[in-house]
Amino acid sequence: MTAKKMYLLSLGAVMLASAYPIYMGAVMLWAYMRNGGIDAADYPSYIIPYTPICLAFIVCTALLPLAFKWCKKFALPALSLLGIILFLVAEIAFEQVTVFSYQEGVMDAGSWQSYLCIATPEVMQTLVYQETVGQALAERYSPVFKIHFYAISILIVLAVIGLVHGFYKMARTRDFTRKKPLTVQLISVTVFIGLCILACFTAFFRTGEINISPLSAVLMTLFFLVFGITAGVYAGTCFYEKRRLFSAIIPSTAAMALTVIMYIGEMMMMGGELFRMGSGFLFVRMGAIPFAPVDIMTILASGAATYLILTKIEANGQ
Repeated sequence: MTAKKMYLLSLGAVMLASAYPIYMGAVMLWAYMRNGGIDAADYPSYIIPYTPICLAFIVCTALLPLAFKWCKKFALPALSLLGIILFLVAEIAFEQVTVFSYQEGVMDAGSWQSYLCIATPEVMQTLVYQETVGQALAERYSPVFKIHFYAISILIVLAVIGLVHGFYKMARTRDFTRKKPLTVQLISVTVFIGLCILACFTAFFRTGEINISPLSAVLMTLFFLVFGITAGVYAGTCFYEKRRLFSAIIPSTAAMALTVIMYIGEMMMMGGELFRMGSGFLFVRMGAIPFAPVDIMTILASGAATYLILTKIEANGQ
């Protein structure tokens, strides 16, 4: 495939995947300009952060040829930095849009999103009416939870920009040595985005209570694992064919570190608590350490899985 065809294919795929979030973002902005805000009943939970993310995708993909022409070997860092800036500017702007809710009153979209992260809108509405756990969780909400909210979004931006850059560069140079790591990165980020979308619609079936069901526990653990693996594979792809320290060990460490950040963000959102995935030794926090043994196992598993994937790719590429 020629570079031009790869560029058009990448741009078309990104625009197609971004069509609905962009459309709903436009609907939200139109409501804001007409009414000064949007009604909570009309607020799609995927506007934040998916509309800002998609804006970053489209602009950076459209600028691929210019980035290669002007920035040459620094095209990827330049596009990545631009993508992050575009996302943050758009995200902060969208968070300021007013949301009108019959139950909670008037709040900005950033605060409203926090409710959607605790549980689904339907569950939160029920819990608020009953004045039970839902209100307690809402009162303990901390905006520091954005530490993982932004980490998730920026990882998606970087991973997708890395993909379109990598495949476009292969088409330009006819050098296919990075095809396997890029393919694995494509799979990991696709699965992760799928889990993010599932979380937006279901909040992983949480009920607003600290103790969650086995299904919720499995989905949350999978989410944390795939997040760490996606970050590690992205880093490993950037350092592909370098020394093992850079191509596997550092990316695996990064996978574990970002998984820890996910846990910290979740804990801050819950006012210092983590969701309890069961009863017994494996699920009880270890004294002063806020994590339970199952959390430590998840963190280590993200690093181990990343290391195995990257070393397997490297071995098959030789």
